[in-house]
Amino acid sequence: MMKPARKKRLILISLMLLGASVATGFALKSFNENLMYFFSTTDVVEGKAPKNALFRLGGMVIKGSVERPDDGMMVRFKLTDFSKEVTVEYTGILPDLFREGQGIVAHGKLNNQSVFIAEEVLAKHDENYMPPEVKASLKNKPTQGSGQ
Repeated sequence: MMKPARKKRLILISLMLLGASVATGFALKSFNENLMYFFSTTDVVEGKAPKNALFRLGGMVIKGSVERPDDGMMVRFKLTDFSKEVTVEYTGILPDLFREGQGIVAHGKLNNQSVFIAEEVLAKHDENYMPPEVKASLKNKPTQGSGQ
């Protein structure tokens, strides 16, 4: 038969382990929900990107594709990985370093018309710079059909 003090200690240790397990579970769930995956334009066109979740989209801004449909803050442009193209819409001030023919990464999600609605657009100052994900997705892609 177990002594009362030992039984209390065993219950306390069990409750502490249970609490630590629940806390770890919540932390992992939160981390997984906030994880933002990167997709190339080919991945998006082929349906590999999530429909109702935020993700990062990277590629080269196609020269001549940047347009401002009205006098507002909305801008529309096309991204390519030299294989497939995706239309991106962004409402806000683009980074000063945003240029046509430059690699960028945008955070956002697809709408029902397969247009990427960006919440944030990132560009880097060095013209030779390309985000690592974009560089990897552009590797071994043919350079025709990109409109450049």
